Amino acid sequence: MVEVESRTALVAALLFAAAAGIAAAPALAAEAAYPQRPIRLLVPFAPGGATDIVARVLAPKLGERIGQSVVVDNRVGAAGNIAVDLVAGASADGYTLLVGNVSTNAINPLLFAGKMKANALKDLAGITLLASIPNVILGGPKMPANTLQEALAFVRERPGQLNYQAPLGSYSHLDMLALLAAARANMVHLPSRGAGDTATALLRNEIQMANSNVASNIGSIRAGQIKAYAVTSARRVPELPDVPTLAEAGFPGIGSDNWNGLFAPRATPKTIIDTLFRVTTAVMQDKDTLEFFARRLIPVETSRTPAEFEAFVQGQSKRWAQIIRDNQVRID
Repeated sequence: MVEVESRTALVAALLFAAAAGIAAAPALAAEAAYPQRPIRLLVPFAPGGATDIVARVLAPKLGERIGQSVVVDNRVGAAGNIAVDLVAGASADGYTLLVGNVSTNAINPLLFAGKMKANALKDLAGITLLASIPNVILGGPKMPANTLQEALAFVRERPGQLNYQAPLGSYSHLDMLALLAAARANMVHLPSRGAGDTATALLRNEIQMANSNVASNIGSIRAGQIKAYAVTSARRVPELPDVPTLAEAGFPGIGSDNWNGLFAPRATPKTIIDTLFRVTTAVMQDKDTLEFFARRLIPVETSRTPAEFEAFVQGQSKRWAQIIRDNQVRID
């Protein structure tokens, strides 16, 4: 009786394993043949910005290498959270990806905790860093100061009387909060819609300082229309060799670049993540790609592995969490 039961159990186990193998076979075959149809690349911001430019350069080159069309899809709104929610809720098959940035993938999960359907830190898998774009602390044409220390001293003498601009809750907003706190200075924050809005406000003296990307302001800086006090990058920007870093200006540990990265739904198979990593990093390090971005002052920076990029994003989140706590930042 025991022998019969054992044989029955063995047959059942074999049948179960066979059924599981049959069920898994199509999925494994599809994974091995990836991609078999067009890939959608979601961008959380409007066309024309740095994140959109990175995506639109990446898409056709990625398509050429991977053998399928890659379509850019701008899904704007809710500080980038709409695109994050769409990608996090998509099938984890490598056909819906996100070109995110420091705000959408490291800051928003903290600022909008409990207000989003998805959490980018938990629900998205990092594939690779794509670019890291430096910002610059700017002064308006009527600011008498010529250095960052002079500018902050000028602000300290006029607490709450001067304005600065940055998108609400963005990395540039949080960096300015950290800088002003370190300098014991007080300014009024005016939210902006983007770099173009900020440049206009500076020239009109509606604001006196700002934290905005180098690429969007290099022309006005070179023309002497606005002042460049310090760059947020770890090293000086070659196009602004006389402008110090924030560390050189006396504020080490403050300042962030606007990095962009490629993300997929968290459950995406490792083989697909690895394929996307290999092809994407090859595209971004291609000579023509590097030259294109260099002309637009967008430094290309890729990860060595997807795991390295994941660790980078998690580390960024911890840093921003501290800044948010220190400055008691809330988004209602």
